[in-house]
Parts: sequence; structure tokens; C-alpha cells
Amino acid sequence: MELLAKSNPRKTLKEHIDDALNIKLLLKISFPNMEKIGCADDFWELLKTCIIFHDLGKTHREFQKLLLGTKNDWKCQRHELFSLPFVKGLNYSQKEFIYLVVAGHHKDFEKLIRNLESYGSNNDNFGLDLGGTEEICTFEKEFETNVPVEKVLELLKFYGIELETPVKHNPKKQLQQFVKKHFEDKKEKIKLLLLTGAFKQCDHLASSGIETIFNLNTNDFQYLHESGYIFYKHQKDACSLSGSAILTAPTGSGKTETSLLWLQNQMKTQGNGRVFYILPFTASINAMYERLEKQIPNKVGLLHGKLSAFIETKFEDDDLVDEKRRQEIKEQYKTLVMPLKIVTPFQLLKNIFALKGFEKGLFEWAGGYFIFDEIHAYDPKVFAQIISLLKFSTKYLGVKVFIMTATLPLYLRKELESAIGQYTSISASTELYNQFDRHRIIVREGLLSDNLDLVQGYLDKNKKVLVVCNTVKQAQTVFSVLHTAHKILLHSSFNANDRSQKEKLLFEKEVKLLVGTQAIEVSLDIDYDIIFTEPAPLDALIQRFGRVNRKREKGVCNCFVFNKRNDSDKFIYRNEDVITRTIQALQEKETQNSGIIKETELQQMIDFVYPNWDKDDKDEFDKITSLLDNFIENEMKPFIYNEKQEEDFYEQFDGVKVLPLKFFGEYQTLLEQNKFIKAENLKVQISSKRFNALIHKDGVDVKTAEFESIGTHKILEQKVFVINKKYDSEIGLQLDVEESSSKENRFL
Repeated sequence: MELLAKSNPRKTLKEHIDDALNIKLLLKISFPNMEKIGCADDFWELLKTCIIFHDLGKTHREFQKLLLGTKNDWKCQRHELFSLPFVKGLNYSQKEFIYLVVAGHHKDFEKLIRNLESYGSNNDNFGLDLGGTEEICTFEKEFETNVPVEKVLELLKFYGIELETPVKHNPKKQLQQFVKKHFEDKKEKIKLLLLTGAFKQCDHLASSGIETIFNLNTNDFQYLHESGYIFYKHQKDACSLSGSAILTAPTGSGKTETSLLWLQNQMKTQGNGRVFYILPFTASINAMYERLEKQIPNKVGLLHGKLSAFIETKFEDDDLVDEKRRQEIKEQYKTLVMPLKIVTPFQLLKNIFALKGFEKGLFEWAGGYFIFDEIHAYDPKVFAQIISLLKFSTKYLGVKVFIMTATLPLYLRKELESAIGQYTSISASTELYNQFDRHRIIVREGLLSDNLDLVQGYLDKNKKVLVVCNTVKQAQTVFSVLHTAHKILLHSSFNANDRSQKEKLLFEKEVKLLVGTQAIEVSLDIDYDIIFTEPAPLDALIQRFGRVNRKREKGVCNCFVFNKRNDSDKFIYRNEDVITRTIQALQEKETQNSGIIKETELQQMIDFVYPNWDKDDKDEFDKITSLLDNFIENEMKPFIYNEKQEEDFYEQFDGVKVLPLKFFGEYQTLLEQNKFIKAENLKVQISSKRFNALIHKDGVDVKTAEFESIGTHKILEQKVFVINKKYDSEIGLQLDVEESSSKENRFL
């Protein structure tokens, strides 16, 4: 009888090993610089040996019975531990690496050690004959009794490995030593991390049935040269630049195309590698995906917290893409199958917190390329983590970085320069900057909300008007007052369904009014005639202005900034001095050159508004980088996962998903149909602070929905937070308006 590796679908041990070895061959093509980065000339041979040995413990007779579905005495032991005596028998100088990778390919070492503690020891009776007749069940005895050594040795011969005999031993001591180990040699740690990550990629991709890994090549970017587009100087510079770079150029000057021209040259000079295009907001990630996927089909993926909702919406009307295929697409986006992924920084940062499976992520980075768009958009806490990420990835993993910004405070730029090491600075030419006279500043007294007649006047003149507020509530109020035939409100308090529909409508020319919050600041390729905005930090305002006269086809357009803040604004922008200096800088420019902002003067204005770190921000930045750098350098290692570390990381996601009361019935119906993503898309995310306040005031209830699983016919339960606040597809969730419903409550 053939030895099995898996039962559903049925797969023999040899078939699984061969599948994983095929993935290894594909990875060798996709990561051509791995031997150098992984500090091992024999990296791929080591990986091959790990693959061959990793599941030998599944030959345990009771585990084979389990796979066959017959009566068995498998006591939830760990099959990987029974592979280790075979590794121990190898006559390899680097078999310790193989031993550790095989041991840790499923569970962390703490769990494995606890599992091994269930076995007795030959020393338990201290060598004394106490007259007992029951033999102690040791790990060694379990291995000797149940693992068919001869069959395994025969299998190894097929792969050219002549092993005389396994070394029977209890792995507990060796695993305990590793847990306590401190890596003095950083190269040794990087080698083990990358070998572990590479192996897990092979094992998981093979188990998922993956047979192809896509790669980028220089031809994928040839469309940039064939479009008839005349390159700016900074784009020409990027075409011949090798290594990391920081680009400074005006909003709307083709920074994305510049980054891709840089990337094309890296592929030519540095070799292949996975690419991560990093953006701060989901909306801009989705838009960038749609943009790049058209030009580089079947090679672009995306990854963010709302990926399921995005895929559900994207393929909603495509009958050829069923539920199974949608799940396959989602998995491809999440794995390294796609060579270019558009992501939030959190998808990268979780790996330097050593969350479970982080080794796979580090391997995917090795020899890769990070493109950071809108690097200015992060708060000091996240920016600090990005700095630690850049230090580690560029120093140890050979990552090359391309950072794009329109303006950046000098003190932040210095941190970036220090983090990425050797780099080239490129910027748009003075001639180009002078062509970007497109915005006239007009600072108005008072609150935006007290001047809506002015806004309405421009709408009545058939202008495309952009209004930006600092809070959702204020945006909702403004939107309700202003009137035009085609208008859209965009903020964070919509569910995934409505948010997606609005993002689609944004790109229709007939939309005359867009009212939004900070979400519109970043990377949305929209173009309006005029903007009215509440006061905000200068860098945020510059991004808002960038959505007006984007293509520079409208002469000079007015940008109205109101100088008074609402009381609630202080929760969005805490540093009032920054706002004060911003208004001061704008008022000064208003008196010069007819109020027209010269792009060449923006950096000077930024440095005035941000002369240096805010003390509290700097203290937080220093604390985070110090702690995280120390963890990465001295404590991070494979097979050790800290649950507290994971809790600390996910606490950064300030939000809880709630279900508006009006969607009770629809939510239940979708669950009954087992359409879980569609059901999830009905929820709205609110801040943790707001959630805690509401749940204490009975504004949020915890309900339980019952439904039957179509696959298993079991009755399942799903808990959901239901918020008793009004929701409207045009306005969003209104936290100050109670919802009343006469519909039957179908929740238990």
C-alpha cells in the first residue's frame, strides 16, 4: 500500500513531495538572488532536502490509518516530530537547519515541546528496577514501534539519499535549546528565516494545488514607452536608475509611471523579485489595482482588510466566476503567485512583529521592490514602524525602495534617508514645476458650513465642485444642504456595497459634486474645477488641492480654505499649532502673485509649518523604533510566536464592524444562503472608542443569528454587533439618528 500524505483530496507522500519540489523549481526562477541574500550557496539544495524529509513522520502507522479513515490510535501527536530521527541520521554539515525547518513547519516550538512532554523518559525511574511490568511509552519507543523505517529509507533512495538508519531520540532538548538561543551571527538567523519561509511557501502552495508562479519581466512595462507619452526629466532619470530612490514631484506629474519605469530598470539590472506597491487607504488601493491590472493583466494582485468584499463586488455580475473561482482568486492575491501586489503597510508590518507565518512574508520580500506612494500620509506611530521595516528589509533582505512624495517635512525625509541607506534623489525639473501653476489660494473667514451659499453658487454655474470636511458628520451635513443633479458623498461610514458603488460613480463625468473626508486625499485619479475645504495641515491640503485641475487643462483654479475649525476637528488633527501655521502660510501666499501657489515654494511652506518634530510625536516615534529595532535584531526568530505581540499589533486597527438595524432581514437571508461575504458587506466600521461608548449606552446589541450550513447541514450560529442607528445608502451611517423598524426581528 502506498504511503499517504493527504486524504482529501487523496495524495500520496511521494506525490506531495514532488509537488513541493516543483514549487521549489519555480521559486528558484522567481528569486534569482536568493543564494546571495540567504547567505548560502547551497540554499536551494538545503530547501530540497527539507522538502523531501518534512512529512516522513506521516508514515506513522496510526496516522496512515487516520488518513485512510479507518479505526486508529492516533493521539493527536505531531507527525513532523516523527520526521526528525531521519534528519538526525543525515551526514550533512548543515543538517541542523533542516532539522529546525522540518520540526517547525506546522506548529511553534512551545507547542511541540508541550506535545513531547506527554511521553515518558528512559530516565523516569532513575535506572532503578521498581518491579513494574508496564513499559514506559517514550518517544523513541513510539517511533520504533510505529514508523516503517525500511519503507521510508526506500523512498529516500528514490531521491538519491542513502541513509543508513535514523537516529532515535526525543527532540525535546534540541527544541528547548533553540527557544533559548540568541543569534550572535545575524547571517545565520537570516539564512534560517528565509529557508523556513521558502519551505513553507513550497509546502502551502503545493497543498493548494498551485502549479504556476507568475513573474514580471521588462516587457510588462513596455506599454509606457509605446503610448506616445513624452517623458518628463524625472521619468527619464528613473529609466536608468539602479537601486533605491526618493522622488519629489508635483501631484499629477506621473509619479506612478515614474515608479514603474524605475521598476523596469531594476528588473533589467538587479533581477527578478516580488513587487509591493504600498498605499495608505483601501479606496486608493482598489483604484490603483484597476489601473495597473488593465496594463499588466494576470500579474497584479491586491491585499487589504476588505479583500473579500472587493472580489465579491468585482465579479458580482460575472457568471463565469463562481464561488470556488472567487476563492481561488483571493488566494492567488494573498500568495506570492502574483508578482506585483498593491497593499496597505499593515500587510507588510505584521511580518516584522513576527506574527504566525511571518517567515513566508520575509521570504517573499527577499530581493524584492517596495514602492511607497503618499509616504507622508501616516501618523508618527505607523511611520515609525515603516522606518523599522525599511531598515531591516534593505539591510538584510536586499530590498530596493522607491519612495514618492509631493512634499515631505525635512525631518521625516532624514529618517527615510537614514533607513534605506544608499539611495538616489530625483526630482521634477524647475521647468516642470513652473508649469504647475494651477491653484489659487483663497482663505475665507469662518466655518465652511456657514458659507454653503458660496459653494452652491458655483454648483449653479455648472462647475465640478469638491468639498472636503474633516469629520463624517460634517460631510453628511454639508452634503444634505447642497443641491445638484449628480452628487456623491464619500467617507468611511458606508458599508462595502455602497462604498464600492460610489467609487465606480466617481469616475463618471456627470458627477458634479463630491463631498468627502480625508479618504479623497490619496491617489484617487479624479479632477474637479474648484475645492472648498475645512482647515487641515498643509500637507493634507496639498493633497486635497491635487484633486483639482489635475491635468492642468483649466488654467488656474480656486482653492477655498476656511480658517475656523469645528470643535470635533481637534480629534482629527490634534496639533492646533500646525493648523495655525498652515493658515498663516496660506494667507501669506494669498497676498503674493494673485494667490497662485508656486509648486517650487511648497517645500519652503512645508518646512515653515513643520519646522521640527512635535515633542510628543518624536517621543512616540523614538520609543517605537527603539523597541521594534531591538526586537527585530535580537528577539525575532522563526518558530517562536508571541500571542501578546499579535494582540499589540492588531490593536492598531482602530475599528469594529457593526450591522445597521435596517439590514437585519437581509443579513439573515444571506447567511441562510451561505453567502457570507455578501452578508459581511452589509456591515459598517466604526472606531473602537465610538463602539465602546455606544455599547455602554445600549446603542449596540450583540445578537446571534442561526442558519444551516449548506455543505454539512449543521445548524451554525453567527454573532453580530447590531447598531440601532439610521443608515442610508446615500448618506451612510448616522450615529446621532436612531433607527426605528417595524420589521420582525429574526435574530435570537
